[in-house]
Amino acid sequence: MRLISPSFSDGGEIPRRHGHEEENTNPPLIVDEVPEEAVTLALVVDDPDAEEPAGKVWDHWVVWNIDVDASTQSFPDDWNPHEDGAETGLNDYGQRGYGGPNPPDREHTYRFRAYALDAELDLPGDATKEALLDAMEGHVLAEARLEGTYEP
Repeated sequence: MRLISPSFSDGGEIPRRHGHEEENTNPPLIVDEVPEEAVTLALVVDDPDAEEPAGKVWDHWVVWNIDVDASTQSFPDDWNPHEDGAETGLNDYGQRGYGGPNPPDREHTYRFRAYALDAELDLPGDATKEALLDAMEGHVLAEARLEGTYEP
């Protein structure tokens, strides 16, 4: 399985407009080579570089129960998962949905991770990344990762 973005390459700079203090829209993402037996997809975006200034890995986006299409799943710029029947949990801004990069100190690397799952998950709308990861245990068929950088 692969996760790519038309907006930035793996390890490249995330465009400014996707930042929390800018337009705060998710970058477009494409998941392909999804296993045929996958039932749903999940997405997690976080910032492990926030651990020093914030005291924790900062969670920016938590999405699950994304419908799987035959071979490619595309999420456009400023995608609203609810319109496609997916669910979003709480990010560390205390909001449901996407919360863009906003590093307080220096350039940070953001992890975009997609998971192919063999099940639909039953989680409340205020679920956190930890609750999602716990619910996914034993259901992950494949995982893909994309990293991007962003600086203040």
